[in-house]
Amino acid sequence: MILVLRALGVGDLATAVPALRGLRAGLPGRELVLAAPAWLAPLAELTGVVDRVLPTPGLADRPAWPGPPPEVAVNLHGRGPLSHRMLAAARPGRLLAHRNAEAGHHAGPPWDDDEHEVRRWCRLLHWYGLPADPGDLALRRPPPAAVPAGVTVLHPGSKIPAKRWPADRFAALARTLTARGHRVVLTGSTDERDLAARVARDAGLPPAAVLAGRTGLAELAALVADARLVVSGDTGVAHLATGYGTASVVLFGPVPAAHWGPPPDRPRHRVLGATERAGTDADWRASGGVGTHPTLTAIEVDEVVAAVDEAERAVRVSGAIAA
Repeated sequence: MILVLRALGVGDLATAVPALRGLRAGLPGRELVLAAPAWLAPLAELTGVVDRVLPTPGLADRPAWPGPPPEVAVNLHGRGPLSHRMLAAARPGRLLAHRNAEAGHHAGPPWDDDEHEVRRWCRLLHWYGLPADPGDLALRRPPPAAVPAGVTVLHPGSKIPAKRWPADRFAALARTLTARGHRVVLTGSTDERDLAARVARDAGLPPAAVLAGRTGLAELAALVADARLVVSGDTGVAHLATGYGTASVVLFGPVPAAHWGPPPDRPRHRVLGATERAGTDADWRASGGVGTHPTLTAIEVDEVVAAVDEAERAVRVSGAIAA
């Protein structure tokens, strides 16, 4: 049995898909158990390689491993030492993880801060002689759900306030896209429902356009899989768009797209904002680091509209080639 730790969120799990598939290919015939928050189980199923989820809300509330020692434990969570020690407590036959002397783990590759999250975990597997293709990001189609198809999804929220593009600009974008014939809906968590409702009100959209807090993870995946377009910040819904090949525009800041962005060779996914930490970062932090980061406030609505046009043009071109 293979025990994999990735007790994080939607985007984190989506970026680990190539590594999870590499483990399945390189260590066949073994049950693959993912230690992750229970609410991620629908997405874990859509990877096509996870056999079951061990509910693990995080490192602070780590459960004891309930079964016999796993043959292999894999740390896709972080650099350690807490995550290393959590897996070591399960007494695995082998621990695949980044090098961390503090945790007593001297094998594995060194950690690289300046590395894309997808490639980070693929490199870990490569170091141990296992396959992993960084481009293998596709997710299985979700089961049918009672969500609209062909809509344009705007996702104005983020758990990190600094990563939220201003709400008034999302409203302006929604007005522009609606005038162009897009059917716009707004997604988000239950905590972001008020934000989504405010954007919808300012954009002149009906209350029914607010889906924030009304979709579970499986329904959100179905919505994105059949959407016309997704516009969001650097958050989980952007990674769902990549996994389903849905045209997207992703707004980055302060974390650079080079660390978390979609593959640069896929033109239907456009990136705006920070490609590196901006010089204004120090001023923002000196002022208390409150509100949207300046790398995002620098993005204007017309830039996003232009990026939408580019993403949709790429979809049309790829469709023409396929035909």
